[in-house]
Amino acid sequence: MSKKIILITGASSGFGRLTAEALAKAGNTVYASMRDIAGRNARNAAEMAETSKRDGVDLRAIELDVQSEPSIDVAVEKIMAESGKIDVLVHNAGHMMFGPAEAFLPEQFAVQYDVNVLGTQRVNRAVLPHMRAAKQGLLLWISSSSSAGGTPPYLAPYFAAKAAMDSLAVLYARELSRWGIETTIVVPGAFTKGTNHFAHSGRPADEARVAEYEAGPYKGFGEEVLKAFAAIVPDDAEPSGVADEIVKVVDMPFGKRPFRIHYDPTEDGANVGFTVLDRLRAEMLHRVGLSDLLKPSVLV
Repeated sequence: MSKKIILITGASSGFGRLTAEALAKAGNTVYASMRDIAGRNARNAAEMAETSKRDGVDLRAIELDVQSEPSIDVAVEKIMAESGKIDVLVHNAGHMMFGPAEAFLPEQFAVQYDVNVLGTQRVNRAVLPHMRAAKQGLLLWISSSSSAGGTPPYLAPYFAAKAAMDSLAVLYARELSRWGIETTIVVPGAFTKGTNHFAHSGRPADEARVAEYEAGPYKGFGEEVLKAFAAIVPDDAEPSGVADEIVKVVDMPFGKRPFRIHYDPTEDGANVGFTVLDRLRAEMLHRVGLSDLLKPSVLV
């Protein structure tokens, strides 16, 4: 495996942390980005430095807030100054909200989209000029099986944002292929352990609306959903499997990487749904004579 320079967003915990460590152990230089390295994530950054020293790997924690364009620009400039390129960008940063959709303020939905969708746009605008200049690169997007599979209630803001991000990833893939930039969309299923998604999920700000739901036919429904969710996740389901799949994709030769991969122990049907969607979209490109957009061009 040739050593690559990799930037991962939201790498302080969960899929991002696992992926950063796995890619570093595979021999790459990994910039594990996160917010507030001097404060709330100081311990995570220190642990990564210790891992790097102990295991002899190149894992570097770096300050980056996907909601701040200046923060992103500084981080990307630092990476370019130190390493001279970015071969792989992993869009992983995300945040979950849990509760009845009606009880979330519009501003809360906006924050959800800002982190999970607009954050990818900010990072792309900073990184892609360097990839286009190099005439090569790989974008890895961490999507969600909810975008084409089972969708349990009370997760509307998160699922809506993830669906928007997935659609953005598909269109970006077509607009970057002629630049020699490859795309793989990673579709994890539900995991109730090993990530902080549920533990750190946001709650509705309109508590009066929540109370109305709790006083009506949806009394206790949040707990009902969580129990139902947990019941379908196998006991041996480990999110580290997602990181392992990403390592395999990064290690594949240019032009041979799959457009979409699934890692879903719950088997909620997203693999079927996305197969149909992606086939329909590809057939349309064939019909209008744009088939070349389905594979990255070799420009180097």
